[in-house]
Amino acid sequence: MAGRIYFDHAATAPIDPRVASAMEMSRREVFGNPSSLHEDGRKARAAVERARGQVAALINCEPGEIVFTASGTESDNLALTGVAEACGVSGIHIITSVIEHPAILETCNYLAHRRAAVTKLPVGSDGIVDPAELQRALRPETKLVSIMAANNVVGTIQLLPEIARIAHEHGALFHTDAVQAAGKIPLNTQKLPVDLLSLSAHKLHGPKGVGALFIRKGTNIGPLIHGGGQEQGLRSATENVAGIVGLGCAAELARTEMAAENVRLVGMRDRLISEVTRNVPGAYLIGHPTRRLPGHVCLGLAGLEGEAIKLLLALDEAGVAVSSGSACSAHHAGEPSQLLIAMGFDPVRARGSLRITLGRFNTEQEMERFLEILPRAVASLRPMTTRPAVAKL
Repeated sequence: MAGRIYFDHAATAPIDPRVASAMEMSRREVFGNPSSLHEDGRKARAAVERARGQVAALINCEPGEIVFTASGTESDNLALTGVAEACGVSGIHIITSVIEHPAILETCNYLAHRRAAVTKLPVGSDGIVDPAELQRALRPETKLVSIMAANNVVGTIQLLPEIARIAHEHGALFHTDAVQAAGKIPLNTQKLPVDLLSLSAHKLHGPKGVGALFIRKGTNIGPLIHGGGQEQGLRSATENVAGIVGLGCAAELARTEMAAENVRLVGMRDRLISEVTRNVPGAYLIGHPTRRLPGHVCLGLAGLEGEAIKLLLALDEAGVAVSSGSACSAHHAGEPSQLLIAMGFDPVRARGSLRITLGRFNTEQEMERFLEILPRAVASLRPMTTRPAVAKL
């Protein structure tokens, strides 16, 4: 019997065996506290700093500009809350977009309760923020703009250089949630005018429970967690040495293998889009046709919007793991997606999407099997409506 097909890398990527091996060696041999001055502590500190250099190399920054955290969510929280605290929360104006990850939107809501002003920019039907909308939203008190590098649900890649330039011309800091993008597309902080950038290990075949925040030298930011002063006083707590080692190894592998891996993933992605939209009645692509992550496909199925959960379960029973959107919003499954509503979908169409995200270890053979399984699974469902196959946005 063929093994399961894992096509849900946007939720989490399976850990690379090379990363697991590096972490296991660390657990066995580097058990000291990195803050201790004895030899065991110095070994742990050396392992942390080596990983810091590996993460820095992935985005071309200085090692001292990397602060380790426990997740991408924590990195987002540290970026937004840290800047707000440094500037004075009351009266600060923050600009973000309506399609950000909950780690950004909920942090903005929290800051709004503390009397910060928050503007959420709209997006087009392709999920892209119009830089002109940012220009119009800027105010004298705007201190921070936060726009994600690539969307976790539809895979759209934002116009970061232009958006960051507009923010900087106004005198505002620019943060990007690059959790989905880091390790999948090049992010060069020497060319990209970003002040803060969040990433997470488990999205690039590393371990869960560890992330990082790039903070450009000279950026004023307050701490989120107070304590012993680790991570430049911005993230107090004894470092998760094995997890950080895993993130460093994953970052190094992504940096060296990204170009070749992306050629393969783009080919598989584009074939999947072509085959499914041609062979599955009512299937259509959601998001920008070309400005999307290499292995990311988001599909709508006209007439089957109300059957999204049944389709996921049917695929799961057939041995295929996909999703209907962000894993962080799975508890709202079956409800209209606020992200798709923001992109102009009506409430019926916004109830159903199929997110298929590929990764390093997926094969052409798995693609062939999936292209056989999906049409059968769709055909087995009773359509909720007889809506036309072409999406009306």
